[in-house]
Amino acid sequence: MNKKKIKIGVLGGSFDPAHKGHLAISKEAKKRFDLNNIIWAITKKNPFKAESETSVLKRIKECKRIIGLNSFIKVKFYENIIKSNKTIDLINHLKKNKTAEIYFLMGADNLINFHKWHKSKLISQKCNILVFDRHGYKKNSLKSKTFKQLNKDVLKFVEFNKVNISSSQLRKI
Repeated sequence: MNKKKIKIGVLGGSFDPAHKGHLAISKEAKKRFDLNNIIWAITKKNPFKAESETSVLKRIKECKRIIGLNSFIKVKFYENIIKSNKTIDLINHLKKNKTAEIYFLMGADNLINFHKWHKSKLISQKCNILVFDRHGYKKNSLKSKTFKQLNKDVLKFVEFNKVNISSSQLRKI
């Protein structure tokens, strides 16, 4: 019996803080790629950034406030379950559900250094990667090692009406 695939989007990050840009990416991904739901997978600490001063609990609460009535988005903290903050470990955990087809969502800024991520090649083999354009990052992300190497069936660069905001800008306010 052939089970229908469930298309799950995963937007990982520290969400420090969550903002309407995260929501805009999620809505656009759901609409364009017909995703069933999206998981905001909160990490305690992004390996490429300084540790957050805001607790995970507070960040989860803020994510839920930003999401509002968009019930297709679920906020999850997996690190206690999978004992890791590595994207590949999260994807392997989610793929235990054999009907799940994973779409990993990221901003164009993350694509630039994606080749430095733990087992980045394996991530691209196990899921679709949707890269959302961000102000000031398009040129460098399209020149990136990963963009040049990956098959365009696996990696999609998504241009859309961007929200010009970032968590690092918000932390400075």
